[in-house]
Amino acid sequence: MMETPPFRLARSLSVNPADTCCQPAQASLRALRRRVRLAELDSHLHCSIIGTCLTTSELRKLVPKFADIDRQHASDLEIHHTAVELAMADGPGSKALHKALDERYAGAIRRFDQARDPEAVLALWDEARKNGDVSPAYWALMTHPQATIEVRQAAFGDLHMLSHLVGAANRADIRRLVALEKENAALKDKVERQQGRLQEMAVQRDAALRHLTEQVVQVSSRAHETDVDAEVLQLREKLDDCERRVALHTSRREAAEQRAIHEQESAQALRASLDEAHALQKIMQAECRALERAMTAQSDRPETQRSDYAWIAGQRIVYVGGRPGSNAALKGLVASAGGEFIVHDGGVEDRKGLLAAALPGADLVVFPVDCIDHDSMNMLKRVCDRHQVRYYPLRTASVASFVELMTRLAPDQHLRAGTGTPPASAFCLRHG
Repeated sequence: MMETPPFRLARSLSVNPADTCCQPAQASLRALRRRVRLAELDSHLHCSIIGTCLTTSELRKLVPKFADIDRQHASDLEIHHTAVELAMADGPGSKALHKALDERYAGAIRRFDQARDPEAVLALWDEARKNGDVSPAYWALMTHPQATIEVRQAAFGDLHMLSHLVGAANRADIRRLVALEKENAALKDKVERQQGRLQEMAVQRDAALRHLTEQVVQVSSRAHETDVDAEVLQLREKLDDCERRVALHTSRREAAEQRAIHEQESAQALRASLDEAHALQKIMQAECRALERAMTAQSDRPETQRSDYAWIAGQRIVYVGGRPGSNAALKGLVASAGGEFIVHDGGVEDRKGLLAAALPGADLVVFPVDCIDHDSMNMLKRVCDRHQVRYYPLRTASVASFVELMTRLAPDQHLRAGTGTPPASAFCLRHG
């Protein structure tokens, strides 16, 4: 069970003054009565701030002004990573991102300015989270001069747990999508019937107008009769009544068409969410099948396990990031197949210089994208590209993800040929 968020917060000045580089000194900022700049925040907070508080369309307009990236052809992940790198650097890009966030959430910043202590800041955050107003409150809290390490830590944890609720809502979205599709089909049928009825009424109205016009002409020709005025008035009232009925049905038809368009847009959005859920389901099923095969082979047919992982024998695998419990199980799995498994935590306790020294001698580099920071991942990719070492990102730090990758690479002959580094995975639960 994780007791703290997966990033290192700045320590207080009483512990070690040299560690204040990770986060601006809270006492000095409160004394200056100013808000924290984006570049002054801990680098591990930038990913959540950029991903939560700015949309991809906004980033596509802003990021290419300060980075060498194609606005049209760059993927959402590349736009996100570039924005995070700009936020880390104290330059024009970071200032532009900060300005854009301040302009968008000016109301939330003014509301949080009323807080005079950390408890008041946290109370405003809890209120905004309950009301679903997360993005403005998250930016206002992170840059508030009274926000302490504990306050930022609590807000980051709440935001992290909210991301888990999205997956739990997929089943309800699927049910609602089915209901909306049925309702959409019913509305289409209703609109078609109303359009047919309106066409019939339009034909009837034209016929009635022609008939009434003829009657008016006849009445006009009989102007010498005493009841001509009353008959004309009656005909005009009938004409007005027909026009009112046509206008009423026209407004109903337009309202039904607008509702049908809205329901179609909602159904399309839910269908896209369903496609993403199906893609994630396929990935998890592949991991479960690989793990089940490995466990069955280990308990019932050891010779099958040796044949499945025979290619690992003599291979030197470097694993960056992960969790201690799963790393021990992975090390035993690779050792049983005759390979060498080297673990580096990405810079939490091990020095990052050791990582750069260990990568050139590796045959394969693996890292889970949910347990590695941006800086370590970028440095790892650069070193692997320089030394022509293959690297593979894992969806999670679980044993299932690693076993699925090893099973998928078993028939891959390019591993020994060294034909270059494959493209990194486009699916990242943590970095987008």
